[in-house]
Amino acid sequence: MRVFVLTGAGISAESGLGTFRDKGGIWARFDPMKLATPEAFAHDPNQVHAFYNARRANLLSAESNAAHRAIARLGAALTEHGGDLFLCTQNIDDLHERAESSRVVHMHGELLKARCLRCEVVIPWRDDLGVEVPCPSCAQAGGLRPHVVWFGEMPLEMDTICDALQRADLFVAIGTSGSVYPAAGFVTEARGNGIRTCEVNLEPSDNARQFDETHYGPASTAVPAWVEKVLASL
Repeated sequence: MRVFVLTGAGISAESGLGTFRDKGGIWARFDPMKLATPEAFAHDPNQVHAFYNARRANLLSAESNAAHRAIARLGAALTEHGGDLFLCTQNIDDLHERAESSRVVHMHGELLKARCLRCEVVIPWRDDLGVEVPCPSCAQAGGLRPHVVWFGEMPLEMDTICDALQRADLFVAIGTSGSVYPAAGFVTEARGNGIRTCEVNLEPSDNARQFDETHYGPASTAVPAWVEKVLASL
């Protein structure tokens, strides 16, 4: 059995990381055009760095929850039974990795990495970033930015993601709003290929009607319950 799992901010909310598009979410409190675009970074890099420094500190104090651990358990069980889990996340946190998922594709980048605009190196980064910080690779200051996908930029690893989606037997969206493209279109693509679809979420997403199966509740309880159901069918 080949399972494609797409996760969004809802799976990490109970770990203390903010969601983006829910009522009271990050983009309800901050203007993304001033904090999460290449133009914003060019205009005021200090403001952008301050925003992501705060988010990085928040992430470093967070821990994986039962939902992340359940996904890792599913991946291990599928491999043991000759199947495969393709885990694609819209999240820029590393909580799937901390829960010991073996492979995670971050389509929107990773907060604990930095990218240099001058030499294009991508490196692990857990400290604050600022315009005065030199790149460890090229030694130039002012070029390091968070390795995250901003508005107006293309998501990462789309060819790999599309190939995996076409090969899947089951597509599952967990903790997603169903409003951010291209990820919100994955369920339509899956249905077009005859792949069964499932949503696990706190409440129905914007595209909930496209799913064959739905499970609603807090991620820390709904995701483990769904995983146990899948494991029982192996």
